[in-house]
Amino acid sequence: MKKRSFWLGLIALILLLAGCSGGSDPGSLESASGDSNASNKDLVIAVLSDATKLDPHLGTDIPSANVYHGKIYEGLVQQDENMEIQPALATEWKQLDDLTWEFKLREGVKFHDGTDFTAEAVQKTIERVLAEETASPRSNLFEMIKEVKAVDDHTVQLITEYPYAPLLANLAHYAAGILSPTAIESGENLGQNPVGTGPYKLGEWKPGQEIKLTAFEDYWGDKPSMETVTYKVVPEDSTRIAMVETGEAHIAEPVPVTEVERIENSNSMELVRSDALGVDYIGFNVEKEPFNNVKVRQAISYAIDTEAIVKGVYNNVGTVATAPMGPAIWGHNPDLEGYKYDLEKAKQLLAEAGYPDGFKTTIWTNDNKARMDVAEVVQSQLKGIGIDVDTKVVEWGAYLEGTAKGDHDMFILGWSNMTGDADYNQYFLFHSDARGNPGNRSFYSNPKVDELIDQGRQETDEQKRLEIYAEAQKIEMEEAPIVFLRNDEDLAVIGSNVKGFWMHPSGLYMLEKVTVE
Repeated sequence: MKKRSFWLGLIALILLLAGCSGGSDPGSLESASGDSNASNKDLVIAVLSDATKLDPHLGTDIPSANVYHGKIYEGLVQQDENMEIQPALATEWKQLDDLTWEFKLREGVKFHDGTDFTAEAVQKTIERVLAEETASPRSNLFEMIKEVKAVDDHTVQLITEYPYAPLLANLAHYAAGILSPTAIESGENLGQNPVGTGPYKLGEWKPGQEIKLTAFEDYWGDKPSMETVTYKVVPEDSTRIAMVETGEAHIAEPVPVTEVERIENSNSMELVRSDALGVDYIGFNVEKEPFNNVKVRQAISYAIDTEAIVKGVYNNVGTVATAPMGPAIWGHNPDLEGYKYDLEKAKQLLAEAGYPDGFKTTIWTNDNKARMDVAEVVQSQLKGIGIDVDTKVVEWGAYLEGTAKGDHDMFILGWSNMTGDADYNQYFLFHSDARGNPGNRSFYSNPKVDELIDQGRQETDEQKRLEIYAEAQKIEMEEAPIVFLRNDEDLAVIGSNVKGFWMHPSGLYMLEKVTVE
């Protein structure tokens, strides 16, 4: 077995060469000087990727949710920094019995189109996300709700088919944003023209360039201190950081781990670090040969040195993943150890699978620097067992579409747990009903795992739920549809004049208290 130090040295060399060949383009920074500094009434956020849809029922990606969650749309409840459930459009709630939850709704709330917020809006929103014609990839979050009953204009009951423990956590998800019933009935494209109750409404969207939100004059709560929020799409990492450094932007995300020291030593920037619920992983399309062979997947799992990747690529930001979900998520199995780097074991399994000389394949990634670096390292590591890997870098929207359809062989992605509950990881990454766009892009299917996940959703006894999820995770690790790399830590950079910004553990920007001094 080769020494881990070899891989660390190789990773360092790869990153050095990448830095030499991919330096910043001086022309790309020309707007970062002179009179172009961001206004203290326009919050400018430099982001890697544009949103794809501003419809909470159809969007599945964080870049989109970061635009609309809590800004354009609001749910009945929300989570605070400690993942505790807090009031939002519902002021209070109680569980009447195992199947019935009652919510008291906030009065005096208007949608951006002037429609009053009432129980009808809750009814029509949940009916829409569950409707077959909507084809929502997030319908699984609410499929246990069999009836939405309007008791009066400001009281609504959700009646479930079976006891469902994480209901409130699901209602805090971005897909639970309440939509204007008027907009729903009009058939308007909410992906392009969102209508919610939030403190901001959509101002202008220039696809591939920027999205501008403007403050909603009739917002029911405290008025936001920023008149507008502008998301600027800036694919190059160094340019995003430079925009904050020069004052052209107030916030930039994601932050390359190679920039941590630079930011921490800066007088004009601050690094925001926060523990995250997400996990970075490499997935296999298990419906394609040779990845339909479990021994091939296990061989690759042994051949990838995750510790070296976390240290060399991620600069020890985050921790090595040893299970399908991290220790911060309720339901994590602490008894799993993951796959230890073992090249001889990998070669043995590959030979047993019928590929003693390896094979050729392709690994997909989007244009995220860390993921591209991971792809390059994995490409080099898998040569050690004879696997020839070609890297394919795909634009974000096309990447989501292609992996949802199963066009890929291998792929690199992350999964952000939005609820803090095991059900969210388990259902969307491993349940056969979630294959494709909802989240299971490895197209993994195991009837026993499906059964355990379904049981976990319905079980109300916490200890029994833990036991169910522990068993499911053990099977998932053995069958290896995914190589888990890292439990995430979120990084963002803000200007030293920005106050009140924080990131939800799911990776979403929380802007309600942001001010620029």
